[in-house]
This record gives sequence, structure tokens and C-alpha cells, in this order.
Amino acid sequence: MTTTESDTPATPTTTPAAGSAPAPVASVKQHQIHRHRGEGQWAKGHFTPLNNNEQVKKDDDGLNVRSRIENIYAIRGFESIDGADLRGRMRWWGLYTQRRPGIDGGRTAVLEPHELDDEYFMLRVRIDGGRLTLAQLRAIATVSTEYARGTADITDRQNIQLHWIRIEDVPTIWRILEGVGLTTAEACGDVPRVILGSPVAGVAKDEILDGTSAIEEITERHIGSPEFSNLPRKFKTAISGLQDVVHEANDVSFVGVEHPELGPGFDLWVGGGLSTNPQFAKRLGAFVTLAEVPEVWCGVVGIFRDYGYRRLRNRARLKFLMADWGPEKFREVLETEYLKRALPDGPAPAFVPPAERDHVGVHEQKDGKFYVGFAPRVGRVDGQTLARIADAAEAAGSGRVHTTADQKMIVLDVPAENVEALIDTLEALDLQVRPSVFRRHTMACTGIEFCKLAIVETKALGSSVIDELEKRLEGFDTPVTININGCPNSCARIQTADIGLKGQVVRDKSGEQVEGFQVHLGGHFGADLDDAGSFGRKVRGLKVTATELPDYIERVLRRYQADRTEGESFAVWTVRASEADLA
Repeated sequence: MTTTESDTPATPTTTPAAGSAPAPVASVKQHQIHRHRGEGQWAKGHFTPLNNNEQVKKDDDGLNVRSRIENIYAIRGFESIDGADLRGRMRWWGLYTQRRPGIDGGRTAVLEPHELDDEYFMLRVRIDGGRLTLAQLRAIATVSTEYARGTADITDRQNIQLHWIRIEDVPTIWRILEGVGLTTAEACGDVPRVILGSPVAGVAKDEILDGTSAIEEITERHIGSPEFSNLPRKFKTAISGLQDVVHEANDVSFVGVEHPELGPGFDLWVGGGLSTNPQFAKRLGAFVTLAEVPEVWCGVVGIFRDYGYRRLRNRARLKFLMADWGPEKFREVLETEYLKRALPDGPAPAFVPPAERDHVGVHEQKDGKFYVGFAPRVGRVDGQTLARIADAAEAAGSGRVHTTADQKMIVLDVPAENVEALIDTLEALDLQVRPSVFRRHTMACTGIEFCKLAIVETKALGSSVIDELEKRLEGFDTPVTININGCPNSCARIQTADIGLKGQVVRDKSGEQVEGFQVHLGGHFGADLDDAGSFGRKVRGLKVTATELPDYIERVLRRYQADRTEGESFAVWTVRASEADLA
């Protein structure tokens, strides 16, 4: 219980249907609610909408906007769209208005939403587990080429985002995508977002077990259902028999483990999230079999729906409830109120170095074939390139291409004799299978080009930084991650990067306001069995302009090379380095 939550007793065991107003509770309960400021938790009787977002969801379930898009907005055009749909419910079908061109970052926080809105949309294609058939990849390529001005960005959530979408074209786009089994349902919004899954599930030699069946069951039964279509905020899931989907940063994660008596299964982690209040997920110490994953997932999402904080939008993520409850209480509520049974205790996952999570390069599968991982520049591709990737995979004997949680892609099931020809074809498209450290380990969010929250440009800058560092530090072979974010929200996971860059307006040497970054140094997920990970160190007063960025990164990496001890990682070095060395 939080310090601001009232001591009202729990509501009856039935929970309100998502998107609908709950039934009135006893008058004494209402009296208590008004006397004591609650956190907006449904399970404690706080049903009254406490902010505009909650009112919009109460007025109409976000999933219902599809019929208005198809029958009204796509016919009458952008000007016909209701404001609550435009900036709220349309997200439930993967649509955000993109940023109007020409608005500089200094005006991001001061303009009204309608002043930032362009009459075009970003459309997010949901790719659970990162799994794409060639037909699906070609369908996305078609939509990109014909309806999105050729744009396509691979995200670090395994989705593909398209831009310049007209509302008039959305029904046709849905028909193309759904015709090959893809969807944009709940790709955005206060819902269970895309489920991260190992892009090499079922083929990796070191996989403990394949979580694909659990991902499929959850998406089939629960995505697009009113059961979980009104959560306090977004909800992020990861399921993998490996450690390749940043389980530490998700609301719920199932991590492959081998139980000494019960065999292979999953270790349950809850409450991770980054953004402006980063927190690593906590182990509940519970062991979950593959068959139990969907049920346990429903229990965790149910807790978030019923006990999640709805009063303040900036405290509505599950990580805040976990911070107040702790893992012991969370597990107790999960078992007693939602599962109605105890889960067995289980072991922690064995350590896997984070540098091995992205699957770039050539790797033998357990069936003797190979998967080939390659690195687009900061996740940016285009429709024609996607079509050519599909052609290259087919020519190599593969029928599927998967996306990763690091803005990369993988061609699976390649016979040994076709590997080098595939590599040549990919690299001719500037998709490197054996990339430099900088190409491999640089990520960037969408940035000011399209995002209404962004303050600075990211994608083009990231690409130019890669080029500069490859020239200046040729042969640099120590994995160092460089994550570039256009605002504080950490879509590119800046707090867990060796060099994390948070976009903001800064002053250059002449005193002019320009695009720049606050620098975070030494962030990482777990570095060994005794290290739970660390968020990046902020050096006091250290801000770098966008034009100075290559110089700064070169300078700090050369200092690291000169001063490091044998085998010392960049993250460890930043802990002991002086502020002068990091400036």
C-alpha cells in the first residue's frame, strides 16, 4: 500500500470490465474515497476517472475506434476525426499523429497538441516475438512503398514503424497486413504492447526452451480483447528461453531456467521500466512452466489493471506499484488473489553476457543450418530494402526473417552452402553481417523528424556518428553501446547504454541554443552473476552539442583505451574514472 492510498477495504472479487464504468459501491466506501486521496486503484474502489486519459477510456474502449476509422474518418478525412480519438483511442490500433515539419525542439513542451499534430500518422506494425514470414515482410514492404513514402524503422521492441500514413489509406493498409496474419491492434495505447520473444526461438543451440507457444496463446486469446484493453498505462512483456530480450526492463518477463527437480521453465520477473524513473525488474523467485505462462501472464496483467495507479499519469506504470509493494507482496497477491495457488520456488537464470544478446553474425542452429544476423543503420531501412531482404532470404533457402530487440534483423534456416552468398547480398544493401563495433552497438529512437515528444534529431545523427567513429577509431573492437534518444522517455534505453544520450536543447560556445544531449555513462544490464545492472552515471554539467558528439565520443573512448586495465569494460572503467576523464 502506498503512503497516499486510503485504507478502504478491498472491493468484491469481481473486477470491472475494461473500458466500462464499474458498478457503484457502498455509500460508506464512496465517503471514504472522497475523504482520502487514493491512487486510482480499481481494486480499492477508486473508479472515478482522475485525469483526462482515464475519462477518455471510460467514455469508450479504445478498440472501438476501428469502426469509426473505417466508416467515418477514412471517408471524410483528417478534419473529421474527434480529438479524443485522434490523440487517444487511435493508439489502440497503432496510430499516432506524427510531428508537423518545421517545429524545432525548443517548442516541443510549449505548444498545444493540435499545434504539434501533422495530418499524417505513424503506424506501428505489431510483430510479437519478432517473427515474420517472407509473405509478411513483403506485405510491410508493399505498405511502406505504396502508402508510407518508403519509410520503415525497426524498433527495439521488434516492431516496424511506418510514417506519412494518410487516414484515408488505413483500411486498405489493414487489409494488406491482416491478409498475411499481421496486425496493428494494441501496438500502442494503455494495453499489453507487443510481446518480445527470442528471434532465434526454436533454433538456438543454447536455448533452455522455446517460448513461442506461450506468445502465440497470449496474442490469440488476449490481444484485442476488452479484458485488458483499459490498463493504467502501457504494459510490456518479454518471453524467452534465452536472455536476449532485455528482461530487466519489461513490466513482466519470463526468463528461461532449468529447475533441478521440475526441468526447463521460466523465472518470473516483474516491474521493470526505464523512461524518467528507471527501475530494473524484480525477481519474484517463482518458477513457471511453459504451459503456465499464459495464466501467470494474465495474473500479472490483472494486478496491473486492478491495483495499478491511475490518479497520476506519470505514476501509472507497474514499476511504481512494485516499488511500493516489493516482490514478496506482489507474489503473494498474484498467488492468492489471481492464480488461487502457490507457484514453486525456482532458481535464478544463469548469467549470459549482454554483448551476446543481439545475434549479429553467422551462427549455427541446432539443426545444422545457420542463422545470419545483420545490422541496419540505427534500425532505419525502407520499403524497397525490406522487399530485397525477403528476396535475399528466399534465394538463400530461408522462409523467415525475424527482428530483434536491438533494431537488428535475422535470416533463419540458411543452408551452410548459401551463407556467404547471402552475406554478400545483404552487404550490397548496406546491411552488414560483420559490422564495426559502432554499427553494431548504436541505436536511436525516432527523434524529432516524426515524434511529437522529441527535442532533437536522432536517426541521421546516429548514422553520421557511426561513419565518423569508424574512420577515427578504425579497429576499435571493445563492445561499447551508444544509445541516442530524442527526449527523456528512453525509447532507445539510454540509461542502460555505455554511452547514453538524452536529447535536449543546450547552448553552444557562442551562447546560441542548439540541439544537444545530456550524457549518461556506464549504464548496463547485468555484467556478471553478482551484478544486477546499473543505470548510467551522469557527469555534473556534462552536455554535448550534436555537432560536438563525434569529438566527444572519440575523446572519451581514447581515454578509456589508454587507462583501462586488462579485460576492464567501459562500464566498469566509468565508475572509477574521474569527471575530468569523462568530460
